[in-house]
Amino acid sequence: MPNYWLMKSEPDEVSIDDALAAPGATVAWTGVRNYQARNFMRDGMKVGDGVLFYHSSCPEPGIAGIARVASGIKPDPTQFDAKSPYYDAGSKKDDPRWLLVDVQAVRKTRLLALPELRAKPELAELIVLRKGNRLSITPVEPAHWKIIEKMLA
Repeated sequence: MPNYWLMKSEPDEVSIDDALAAPGATVAWTGVRNYQARNFMRDGMKVGDGVLFYHSSCPEPGIAGIARVASGIKPDPTQFDAKSPYYDAGSKKDDPRWLLVDVQAVRKTRLLALPELRAKPELAELIVLRKGNRLSITPVEPAHWKIIEKMLA
């Protein structure tokens, strides 16, 4: 049985349109610099898992598409690039601190914005709706995934 995830991306960095336009509609999910989010990728994600592609840090944040996890974990190369905003001088090539997975966009959806998500009482426990949540990757319960799929149909 697949797992489900909500993965946030700033549309100025990688939008659902960018992902769909990429070769194979696949992008490397670089720049995760939170240990809990990294651990979700490392310990929980597997190829084929469902992803809610979420636009964040923009005028209207929300779910903008459906995607899937397209690879296992691998080292995030941005941690070794001194010119990258995600550079980490403390990370070692033989023991990388930061990981990524490839994410394949399946389809763009209408924007399912936060107010619409909050208006559904059945989604009250969706992690992205919790006050103070700033994680870029969060698990999504199968029941929540089904509700969101119906909202997007």
